[in-house]
Amino acid sequence: MKYRMRMTAFFLAALFSVLLSIWGPEALAKYQDKGMLDEIHEETVEKAGAGYRYKLNTNEKLYILSRCLSSQNLPETEHSAMTRLEEGGTYQELEGSYAFVANYRSPSEREITDEQIYETCNTALALLKEYGILPEEVREVEPSSYDATRYSAIDVLEPRNNIAVWKLSLSNSQENANKENRLIDAYLDANDGKMYEFYVRTPLLWEDIDTDAVIEKWGEYMGLGRPTAYESDNPLLETTPYFKKYVFPGMGEERTIVTVGFYEGINELFLKISR
Repeated sequence: MKYRMRMTAFFLAALFSVLLSIWGPEALAKYQDKGMLDEIHEETVEKAGAGYRYKLNTNEKLYILSRCLSSQNLPETEHSAMTRLEEGGTYQELEGSYAFVANYRSPSEREITDEQIYETCNTALALLKEYGILPEEVREVEPSSYDATRYSAIDVLEPRNNIAVWKLSLSNSQENANKENRLIDAYLDANDGKMYEFYVRTPLLWEDIDTDAVIEKWGEYMGLGRPTAYESDNPLLETTPYFKKYVFPGMGEERTIVTVGFYEGINELFLKISR
């Protein structure tokens, strides 16, 4: 009798398990739907496509721009030819994984516009004078005498690593123009207007220029920290014997080389970046 009762209980338990496995999930789903349907429920989600936005610091931006500029095939001529657009076009023959391309799209809301870039450049020149990097004799730029082009400097393998810059150059149309005390070329950040690189005619001679003071003040102006000396005695690193090179931290373990130099005869002081 007891055995029969145990077998009956076992059979009923097994039957209940089978029925539960068949009808349980469906019944549970209906119960959950009943609690969700015909009611408004709020849920906080991230905006589609927002993703993670990585903001480059100044050292990283300087490094990316230096790689992009160094990746160009430039003609081996005097500085004006090296930094000028050929025949009004571009010389964007690229090497490696860094691209430097003209950007003709309208600037974003955060970027300096075509109308603002000249005033921005004059503000940068005033700051460089205040820091003692440039002499007071350097003249302001004016739209009628300069060409301004916006570029994108891009790490092709990591496209999120990119910056926008403005390049200002004394216009090719200014033939026989007086270049004394004038900015010849410059690269400026398209967001904050900081001047990454410049070539400028001044009344200074090489012996008047304290390169250590210039680079220290420029690093302070840019927010790069203190530089270290570049360990090389190779006199062929530049097309002029008057230069001194420095190193700033770049991206990761990489570095950026910054050169303070001088072209004798035309009295052109320059500060340029390279890899």
